[in-house]
Amino acid sequence: METNDTCKLLYNTERVTLHIPEYGRNVQKMVAYLKTIEDREKRNEQARAIIKVMEILNPAVHLQENYEQKLWDHLYIIADFELDVDSPYPMPERESLNTRPEPVPIEKKPIKASHYGRNIENMIDLVAQKEDGEQKTSMIRTLAVYMRQQYLIWNKDTVSDETIFQDIEKLSEYRIKVPEGLQLSKVQHEAGFNRSGQNRFKGQNQKRNNQKMRKQHK
Repeated sequence: METNDTCKLLYNTERVTLHIPEYGRNVQKMVAYLKTIEDREKRNEQARAIIKVMEILNPAVHLQENYEQKLWDHLYIIADFELDVDSPYPMPERESLNTRPEPVPIEKKPIKASHYGRNIENMIDLVAQKEDGEQKTSMIRTLAVYMRQQYLIWNKDTVSDETIFQDIEKLSEYRIKVPEGLQLSKVQHEAGFNRSGQNRFKGQNQKRNNQKMRKQHK
């Protein structure tokens, strides 16, 4: 517990802000002392020692490329870019810390059929670009089977092949023409297409039913 001359408690909000909290306040104090060392050779020696401490405190840095340069960059940042040492790497620019990341592009195009999702629409666009032939027919059949599964997840009723084929043509803006005579494999009636989380409740209900049957036979 740190105190001042009047024995007043010193809270973190009253202390100097940590430049990189991952390394803790002790490392920042070590760097502050490093800046006061006048002998350059000793200052370089102590800087390398602090780098070793930082490496121990932040082992995850090894997962990054050029992790040694990352450590030296962190040392300069903790020193508020006021450190004169013989570093194997150049001191980073202060402005680089304020550079905002590039915005992640977001698809703003509305989804035509929410029960299928955007990925299926992207798959349909890909299939539409293929030339007619056996490969395209095979892709249409595979796509239709997957779309039927997605359809049955949100609609427990049965769905005909013709409905799926019409959806493919409509979602492709009729760039895809489903070949005549194309048929999908039959779906077993007892096949389950459940929404996420439903299997758990189904298992619990089955367990209760089994317990009731055992009590009735006793």
